[in-house]
Amino acid sequence: MALTALTVPQPRVPAPDGTSWYERVLGWPVAGGPPEQLVTGVRFDVLELPADAGTAVLRRRVATGPVAVTGRRMRFLVAPGGAEELAGLLDWLEWGGVALDLTALGAGGRITAPAPPGAPWPEGIPRGAAVWLRPPEPGCEASLPALPGAGQGLGTVTGDGADLVRLVAAAATECHRARLRRCTPQPLAFS
Repeated sequence: MALTALTVPQPRVPAPDGTSWYERVLGWPVAGGPPEQLVTGVRFDVLELPADAGTAVLRRRVATGPVAVTGRRMRFLVAPGGAEELAGLLDWLEWGGVALDLTALGAGGRITAPAPPGAPWPEGIPRGAAVWLRPPEPGCEASLPALPGAGQGLGTVTGDGADLVRLVAAAATECHRARLRRCTPQPLAFS
């Protein structure tokens, strides 16, 4: 048996700094620094919730885009304009008026940029800093959770596509369950 030469791809070389990677590779607007801030409302919006609720959402069969965690908060990237829809979706899903630790950042907002995938941990950045659980890739904005297109009603999206309604419903449910777990000393019957 003859050995054949294998072509091994070169390892990903991290960009010299996070700003150039986000701007150059993803085309995302960046502001300030250090640490760099990703501007929301242009290429994506963010749904933010407690990390325990976010972990439960990730266990569900809900399509998501990139996901980051910062300390005890998880951030789900959604299509631009999604932040503006949060209150209306919560009302439509009958979560309006329920105290949920679920917020959204849209136009004019900023989040701390996690270290780019494959990059070494930046010096001087605390370990509780933002990190990607599901890192972004070029062109990922096309698959971010969004509202159904024209001609489709809310909740009528079929298949496994990224659907903002399903993501918000799952996030609201898990935020509520996490809140109940925090203030209830015994296991819940529906968990």
